[in-house]
Amino acid sequence: MRKKPLLLQLTGEIPLFKIIDFLVDNKGMDFDKTEIAKGAGVSRASLFNYWKILETHKIVRVTRKYGKAKLYTLNSVSPITKKILELEKVLISAALEKDAKHEVMVSA
Repeated sequence: MRKKPLLLQLTGEIPLFKIIDFLVDNKGMDFDKTEIAKGAGVSRASLFNYWKILETHKIVRVTRKYGKAKLYTLNSVSPITKKILELEKVLISAALEKDAKHEVMVSA
């Protein structure tokens, strides 16, 4: 069984955070909306419910267009996105520290 991502452990399984977590995990890659919904494990309807928030706060940006379709990626220059990435780093650091302490206790 796959362990729940650290961001979702903190925020819960809210679709908005599932979308953000997917984009953070795949930083630097671009996807269309259908791929983002599938990768985040949310319905297309949920994605569209939250999409305006992601655009308004500049958490996503268009990378390229082909025909009518657009591809999106995490907007790593957005101040909000920078804070999300910083939070992710803190959560990872705390998890690693906790695991290291647990290893020391088990080894002792």
